[in-house]
Amino acid sequence: MKTNAPKPTAAIALALALALSLVGTGASQAQACLDKRQIQEAVSSGEIMSLDAVLASAGVDPNAEILNVQVCDEGGALVYVIGVLSPDGQAQNLTLSAQ
Repeated sequence: MKTNAPKPTAAIALALALALSLVGTGASQAQACLDKRQIQEAVSSGEIMSLDAVLASAGVDPNAEILNVQVCDEGGALVYVIGVLSPDGQAQNLTLSAQ
């Protein structure tokens, strides 16, 4: 019988995503962050750039895996806080201007 156990790389990526989200939790508690609907409205209205545009302008590798995304107010400016897993396995949180 075949099981659908996660592949080791999927398990590692999941563990990194959880770790990054926990690391980001402390930062997001100190900042006011938008929910998904608010992010969509802000992009649609032109208040902030799309995630793709922000990643491209920052030169983030297009093959990188996006683990999590938040948009938060940081000192009066909206920023994307993005958990990224690069193709070489390096995980990091990026804080990039959303405007």
